[in-house]
Amino acid sequence: MKHWWWGLLLLSPSVFANTDLTLFTLSDGEASQDLSVKLEILALMTALSLLPAMLLMMTSFTRIIIVLAVLRQALGLQQSPPNKLLVGIALTLTLFIMRPVWQEITTSAYIPYDAGEIDLREAVAIAEVPLREFMLGQTRETDLEKMLKIAGEPIDTPLAEIDFTILMPAFVLSELKTAFQIGFLLFLPFLVIDLVVASVLMSMGMMMLSPLIISLPFKLMVFVLVDGWAMTVGTLSNSFGMG
Repeated sequence: MKHWWWGLLLLSPSVFANTDLTLFTLSDGEASQDLSVKLEILALMTALSLLPAMLLMMTSFTRIIIVLAVLRQALGLQQSPPNKLLVGIALTLTLFIMRPVWQEITTSAYIPYDAGEIDLREAVAIAEVPLREFMLGQTRETDLEKMLKIAGEPIDTPLAEIDFTILMPAFVLSELKTAFQIGFLLFLPFLVIDLVVASVLMSMGMMMLSPLIISLPFKLMVFVLVDGWAMTVGTLSNSFGMG
């Protein structure tokens, strides 16, 4: 079942065309009326509930939100920026980084389907190609081989034939590794500042004063002076092959 994740959407439109699901029946004693909903609409609404999982499992969102969370921790800021703002920033950057994929899907799959040139099954098959290419481009071979071994599939399986149930966990595992690597590099300069401040306070005999209180303004100053937000966004974009 190569396209299991599109399960409901992959059903042929002819299956939905004249098929209604009766919700309830209204009756006034003499006549009755069935209130129903088309199965196509029901399938689309069900598919929409999978969008959050798809966003996490098949886009750049995971890497971005982890890097931003690590950066906030490195700065020593517990609640600034707040979680909702971090998620908003991650969503914005995800839309930006995934823009070439969205544009290709829109041009090659959605527009022809909307014009009636291809059916839903063909549109999904076409839309899968750029998304699969993006995920494979960000997935390490070692992670992909590990997932193939766990699934009991041959390691030499052609990339085009790898099931999404195998590709998605391999992609997420690679995203986690890359995110923590970038987070480690971002953390190092702030760790050096913390160590310097702690050493100075120890030499002055001010052991009761928390080094975090003194180092925080210095870390913020350094981060602003080097244009830290632009550098972080640039690093994330470059990690996806942009720029």
